[in-house]
Amino acid sequence: MGFKYIDALATPENLEKLMKLTDMVAGITRETSNVFDIEDALRDSPLMQNCLTAVREDSASAKALEERYMGEDYDIEKMLKMPPHSLGWTYAKVLTALGYDPNFYRIREIESDVDYITHRVRKTHDLHHILTGFSFDDYGELGIISVTIGQIRYPAFVLMALLASLLSYVTGAKKAGINHQLEYNFDIASAGIQMARQAKSLFPVKWEENLDRPLDELRSEFNIQPVTTGLWSWYTRPVLQEAISA
Repeated sequence: MGFKYIDALATPENLEKLMKLTDMVAGITRETSNVFDIEDALRDSPLMQNCLTAVREDSASAKALEERYMGEDYDIEKMLKMPPHSLGWTYAKVLTALGYDPNFYRIREIESDVDYITHRVRKTHDLHHILTGFSFDDYGELGIISVTIGQIRYPAFVLMALLASLLSYVTGAKKAGINHQLEYNFDIASAGIQMARQAKSLFPVKWEENLDRPLDELRSEFNIQPVTTGLWSWYTRPVLQEAISA
């Protein structure tokens, strides 16, 4: 019976680990630093080793691990002076409108390839929002983390996606404009995975050296079909539409 497989996984030790991680995910609604806690907790896990393997399987990403490119810190004022509708200009306009700090992420000392992967995921996460069109709120977050899951199997995002869907189902949580939350979650996760499969690998890209390039040009180069309509697109948010109108 298939249940024997579940029994083999549900050891007291595994359940204890799951409960600790579940508590971290639940705490995201109270404190965004919990996201970083989840990543740090998974640093030496077999799941993170699977992610490392996925990154190394792509030649460009494997080269990025060797180089460990860091790039400059994001400078909003500098990016606001870039050409309108460039990646950097759009990023700066959107983050300014949202009141977001571009350097919000927890800095980790780079001692291993795993540390470097985590650093790049943290630093480029919001840039990926801009590139893909997935919104920055809870309508679109599952979409953008699914892109990262689809390309490098990043375990913290896998856990967040699964538990967020489970919690929304258990609590019966609803958002405006959504009749069936769990169906919505599956749809947006599928959209993110599909985008990940179609796009070129995003992990090894030195985005900091491409900020002044047209956003549409970069999307075309990396085969990204952005989400520009619907609830899970940041383009449909009036305040952000106004911010990028030039």
